[in-house]
Amino acid sequence: MDNITMKINADNLIMMALREDVTSEDITTNSVMPEYQLGTVDLICKQDGVISGLNVFKRVFELLDSDTKVELFFKDGDSVKNKDLLGRVTGDIRVLLTGERTALNYLQRMSGIATYTKKIVSMLEGTNITLLDTRKTTPNMRVFEKYAVKCGGGSNHRYNLSDGILLKDNHIGAAGSITKAIEMAKSYASFVRKIEIEVENLDMVKEAVEAGADIIMLDNMSHDDMKKAVEIIDGRALTECSGNVTADNIAKLSDVGIDYVSSGALTHSAPILDVSLKNLHPVK
Repeated sequence: MDNITMKINADNLIMMALREDVTSEDITTNSVMPEYQLGTVDLICKQDGVISGLNVFKRVFELLDSDTKVELFFKDGDSVKNKDLLGRVTGDIRVLLTGERTALNYLQRMSGIATYTKKIVSMLEGTNITLLDTRKTTPNMRVFEKYAVKCGGGSNHRYNLSDGILLKDNHIGAAGSITKAIEMAKSYASFVRKIEIEVENLDMVKEAVEAGADIIMLDNMSHDDMKKAVEIIDGRALTECSGNVTADNIAKLSDVGIDYVSSGALTHSAPILDVSLKNLHPVK
């Protein structure tokens, strides 16, 4: 995540996280460290995985004190191993202690997503399928979580509701039919917007194709029906598979012929990657 993106999209969110952790003061730190003391602490990896969020980790300490120095020995997207020294933070010990949990929360969460994404991407090697995330993200964490997906080798679906048209079952119900929903979307949206629609059976697939959908999402369909759907679509629209896609079942999609597969599990079910700040000590 570059500095411009960080300042525009992330700084306010990081400050909200810090305010959540410190409403008035860090009582524990102030009790044992009442005055300024320069110190340093090591960032240690405790599991094998893919690292993501190092610059967010760094930014936490910079927002607390711009004089804090953060050395990073890896970059986002790198593979890391247990016991790797990822970086070192030097500054006011009060800043190191107060920012520790918030900084690690971001780094652990984002690295866990990147690691899980990389695992699923590896299962799609040799296919032409692109792995996508979804909007099933933690509130106020989307910019971090979608960035982490990219660090793991995945791609981003739409960022938010303003970013693209995706007609789901309730939109179709509101419009009255697939055909009507697509007609209304084409009439309302700019011509540069692609129209994606979610379908659940082969009759819906046929209607979506005839109505001129740009992307057809095959939602929770059987393996055989997805293959038939791809045949029906026959290149007239891009195809996406969605619905409970995880590391346990994604390999089964390799022969369906779809263009994209989206998985909410990338952001809502990835376990954290364990990292820790250790060996804090004063610097003379």
